[in-house]
Amino acid sequence: MLATRLSVLLLSAVSYAFGHVVSERRAAPHSPGHWIAAWTSMPQLTESANLPNPPFNETGLVFNDSTIRQTIHVTATSPHIRLRISNAFGITDLPITTVTIAKPFGGVPGIPAIDTTTLKTLTFSGSPSFTIPNGALVVSDPVDFDVKAGTELSVTIFLEDGQVTNDITSHPGSRTTSWFTFGNQVSAANLTGPALQNVAHWFFISTLDAWVPKTQRTVAFVGDSITDGRGSDTDKNNRWPDLLFARVHSSHDTALNTLAFANQAAGGNRILADGLGPNALGRFDRDVLSQPGVKYVVVFEGVNDIGVAAPTQAAQQAIGDAVIGALRQFIVRAHAAGLPIFGATITPFSAPGFDASVQAYSSPVREATRQRVNSWIRTGGEFDGLIDFDAVVRNASAPSQLRGDFNSGDFLHPNVAGYTAMANAFPIELFKQFEDGVDGWA
Repeated sequence: MLATRLSVLLLSAVSYAFGHVVSERRAAPHSPGHWIAAWTSMPQLTESANLPNPPFNETGLVFNDSTIRQTIHVTATSPHIRLRISNAFGITDLPITTVTIAKPFGGVPGIPAIDTTTLKTLTFSGSPSFTIPNGALVVSDPVDFDVKAGTELSVTIFLEDGQVTNDITSHPGSRTTSWFTFGNQVSAANLTGPALQNVAHWFFISTLDAWVPKTQRTVAFVGDSITDGRGSDTDKNNRWPDLLFARVHSSHDTALNTLAFANQAAGGNRILADGLGPNALGRFDRDVLSQPGVKYVVVFEGVNDIGVAAPTQAAQQAIGDAVIGALRQFIVRAHAAGLPIFGATITPFSAPGFDASVQAYSSPVREATRQRVNSWIRTGGEFDGLIDFDAVVRNASAPSQLRGDFNSGDFLHPNVAGYTAMANAFPIELFKQFEDGVDGWA
């Protein structure tokens, strides 16, 4: 009997001790709140043209013994952050050796220099190294690091053994300069070396989470190259969502100036078919519903579906019907998660005279499809809010074309003036109108 009682007491003591240790680790000091996405890039398979140049790209091996330094634009103020690194499209393991974060020198985006007084090393499940299986992602442990909305953060990754494949995960349309060199330079004030290269792509990084009060949430944007910022300036953060972010954060209303933004757009993206990245319907769960803290969804897609479909009556009738059906699916899925969803009209994409040699999408039949889809977006009554970008940027005397002063030169993508007009025309009152969400009915 005594032995039994001693065994029970010993087991209870051990259980308490282990439970106490786990509890203490879980209850690390932090303010009440929750995680939200404070920066994102849509992971996609890197095309051969967007892989790093040799010597960082060899046959069956990328970034061997390489340090990669990248800059991201943070959209939330927080004392605690964590980073997600994606191997979604890698077909082999991605062995991460070390990752550091720091503020870029002078707060300037797209440079290889950092302020070393702010340098911190990230850990993953308690270790500075982690091997990410193919198709997976890893979330870093939370780290105490003060970030401010609208400022930059440098992320530096060292891959001692590289990734043994040429199929890697990246986001080619970063509009932000990244740097890479040989050797472990994650703690270096400035990357150096004779092989030092730079390119406007992001590699492997996919989300920055910020710990914020529970009243603060994220707006997720689903889009193509227009939302990804084609036609904007590299290292200037002047895509239309960036400019909208600056606009809402200049507000004195805390319901607006605490919103974080998650840009989940990619060049060439389509709603219904894979192309440059997975189709938008297929990635909606990953890029929107699974992101922490999302409260609102903005969908601005469809131009590439219409533009890639053949310019025949039959093909355009079919793609127009399919795009409308797909937009309805976005609405149903967002509402099922209690999220309000706002739809943007498709902007013009035709050259003068519908000259396809100037802009390949140019076609009067495709233009008719654009008008039909836009009519449904405007009058269908299914989106919770309308963003009429078509009305903002179209040429009043030639509605199938962009305004001349908003044309980046390809008759498809607006320039910074066009993006500014789009950001200024966005009905930000929608965020207040739907701050309590939706009831989940279709």
